[in-house]
Amino acid sequence: MRGSVALAEGVDLRGLLRPEYEAILTREAVEFVATLARRFAPRRDEVLARRRVRQSEIDGGATPDFLAATRDIREGSWRIAPVPADLLDRRVEITGPVDRKMIINALNSGAMVFMADFEDSNTPTWSNCVEGQINLRDAVRRTIEFEAPNGKHYWLEDDVATLMVRPRGWHLDERHLCVDGRPVPAALFDFGLFLFHNARELVARGSGPYFYLPKLQNHLEARLWNDVFVFAQKELGLLRGTIKATVLIEHILAAFEMDEILYELREHSAGLNCGRWDYIFSFIKTFRNRADCVLPDRGAVTMTTHFLRSCSVLLIETCHKRGAHAMGGMAAQIPIKSDPVANDLALQRVREDKEREVGDGHDGTWVAHPGLVPVAMEIFDRRMKRPHQIHRRRFDAAIAAADLLRVPEGRITEAGLATNISVALRYLHAWLRGNGCVPIANLMEDAATAEISRAQLWQWIRHDGAVLEGGDAVTAELVRKGIGTHEEILRAELGEDDEASRLDLAASLLNDLATAGEFADFLTLPAYAHI
Repeated sequence: MRGSVALAEGVDLRGLLRPEYEAILTREAVEFVATLARRFAPRRDEVLARRRVRQSEIDGGATPDFLAATRDIREGSWRIAPVPADLLDRRVEITGPVDRKMIINALNSGAMVFMADFEDSNTPTWSNCVEGQINLRDAVRRTIEFEAPNGKHYWLEDDVATLMVRPRGWHLDERHLCVDGRPVPAALFDFGLFLFHNARELVARGSGPYFYLPKLQNHLEARLWNDVFVFAQKELGLLRGTIKATVLIEHILAAFEMDEILYELREHSAGLNCGRWDYIFSFIKTFRNRADCVLPDRGAVTMTTHFLRSCSVLLIETCHKRGAHAMGGMAAQIPIKSDPVANDLALQRVREDKEREVGDGHDGTWVAHPGLVPVAMEIFDRRMKRPHQIHRRRFDAAIAAADLLRVPEGRITEAGLATNISVALRYLHAWLRGNGCVPIANLMEDAATAEISRAQLWQWIRHDGAVLEGGDAVTAELVRKGIGTHEEILRAELGEDDEASRLDLAASLLNDLATAGEFADFLTLPAYAHI
């Protein structure tokens, strides 16, 4: 069924309603989402308006710092509510999009937790989002199966990972469902449908509805989520505190409000996660107009740089003080089957990263590929004998605002420029075709990593101090030429294959994102109009 379908008063479905979608887009489920939208969309709009005001203040010279008004929260002795048994041990978590095969493989991977992602690794086409809900419904009930075109059959094993779900961020809308003439916030669409269909089933199975919350910039955004949780639980007859959520600290401004974020969600909190890739992107975005905040090559901005290590250590100390899990960041490497030497080097980088995390006190870590689960698990099993390290406190970690704001040193190279152009172009091309999780040059790229690449192009063009190692300035003309070159390289790889479609659009979008006079907050906003 196509066109606009009125499922309830003031509620219009503008996406394709396939027969298999009807079990998810029931009148009752859609009315629940509509109720959430009517109650909380105005506050979501206030969140976005507040972000714009704060960015204007920083553009005007304001420097982020810890909040004086919430000092009592930071200095208080409160702790979060206890987490459920199946979230006590989270030593290795795997993440990925909500397609059927990925869900089965991730739940079977041996990881303790699987984060099913509607956000950075998912292109939010209508089919991806609704079929993702179908897939999760079946996974919760252990009925999910998949048969590949080659005949290989996939199903769930007896022992699977605990499921967590990441809805889309506050900045995104779901245009295919409109309430009173306005698209619903995508976060409420993803959250509401999953909760409505699965919360009671999860509780009956001894688990619960667990979420990851992306892109928060301050504690008031966490307060909004907490209010959504309280209201939704009451509407569905769930005990208050049934929902648990881990917040990704993936914005530089959120790093100054970790205590406050945990405090707002203290009934529903399952800790914080060090979201390294979006965090780097947010640093560029927040200080877009400051010539003294230009970052070097993406590959040089590692977790050992001072500002990222400072955020990681502060997150650990903050969480453990509050009885919360402090989760480490993503290892984006993927196994390189064709080159054993390169594979060994890649795995060594993963080991070094995870050794640092567990040594610092993280309670778990993220990987993007099932092949990395045993690598990370061996390290955490060897060095973390308890389910977590919340008992471990880093009283030596005196992290100041200046530590979080220290710009890493490094070079801007031709290779770094080429990498950014190639990654951003290839990712945009795949994203426009419905794939938001893309292996490129032996790394699993998602929207967060692609954002770094396109944001660096913009930043390097914007500031005269961004000079290549050989002395040439990074100009809009140079970047446009590079995009053209890489477009031809990718076109030659694709040949006449159907995958070559939308390449012109991807190149055009990247040109606009990289060379525009004003910085686009998220690449997914202009790109969403084209899917």
